[in-house]
Amino acid sequence: MNFETVFGQFGTGEISAIIGLGVGLAFGIFAQQSRFCLRAACVEFWRGQTGKKFAIWLLAFGAALIGTQYFIEMGAIDTGQIRQLNNVGSMSGAIIGGLLFGVGMVLAGGCASRLLVLSATGNMRTMVAGLVVTIVAQASLRGGLSPLREEISSWWLVDANSRSFASWLPPYGGLLLGVAFMLLALWFAKRHEVSKWWSFAAIGTGSTVALGWLLTSWHAANSFDIVPIKSVSFTGSSADTLMGLINQPALPLSFDVGLVPGVFLGSMLAALVTREFKWQQFTQESGFARFLIGAVLMGFGGMLAGGCAVGAGVTGGAMLLVTAWVTLFSMWIGSGITDWLVDRKADAAKAELEAAKLAAGSIPQFAKAPDLVQVN
Repeated sequence: MNFETVFGQFGTGEISAIIGLGVGLAFGIFAQQSRFCLRAACVEFWRGQTGKKFAIWLLAFGAALIGTQYFIEMGAIDTGQIRQLNNVGSMSGAIIGGLLFGVGMVLAGGCASRLLVLSATGNMRTMVAGLVVTIVAQASLRGGLSPLREEISSWWLVDANSRSFASWLPPYGGLLLGVAFMLLALWFAKRHEVSKWWSFAAIGTGSTVALGWLLTSWHAANSFDIVPIKSVSFTGSSADTLMGLINQPALPLSFDVGLVPGVFLGSMLAALVTREFKWQQFTQESGFARFLIGAVLMGFGGMLAGGCAVGAGVTGGAMLLVTAWVTLFSMWIGSGITDWLVDRKADAAKAELEAAKLAAGSIPQFAKAPDLVQVN
């Protein structure tokens, strides 16, 4: 391929946006079809019902880890140019932000990526929640909540040399770790009879993370301009895209600007083709307050942790970032506690109420006894 011709026809921003759009389209299609969702996987896990949703998440994570580590071993991804691997990180931000995000995604019914995917299928509840996540994320990044985020992040910092645990592993250790995750995922998928299409789509979802790292690294290596090497993430990406649309007459093109609409369009396309597109609104049963609270917690928690369930958990985890794995673990803990305190107790109370109604309905209603006639 004549790279000079390609870069001569398109600017750096245009190429970045095209890469982001392509990766986003693939992620949106596969994530919608596989029902990929960290929140659903966490709920299954903590309720001791590890089934299809847990297997799907493992398949995606294993695919992202294998693909990313393979490209690193082959020299196709330059880890020396990746910001997350070469800057100071925040362990306090990873722990607290991950916990808050885990709480929020249970309350809101899905993580940031899941909200974006579902909103493209006609779910107005997740669209509203996603907009709130985006606004709060922007406030946490550059607005009124940024001082609080910076304060919490400063409590426990780790230097660049401690950001990755790749050096702790033997040769090809990251790749072998990915294979181990994939074998475990395939075992769960077979045990719980996950369909071949869902399994393929889950692996495709994770593979788009590796593809993002690969293509942005290729772009950075062949561009005369400085190009950030990055992959799929939604909290910061959605915030920058939305604020750019609001504040600027012409949106600067970048990977993130292509990624977010790409995911939306890919998910909508998949839903329309499979006839799964359906308008859904807030109802009395679904409520509004918990969606709003969950979205706020995810927006702040995601920016504090350095990414969402996909951005930090899967994309950062595939790079073997210590803070990303801590964030992911904290999300699992936060989601488990919230599910136990909120949903499981609510489900138990509802079951008791239904049982009481059933018991009351089973008591025979005797006819009123006639008045006794007094005999003289």
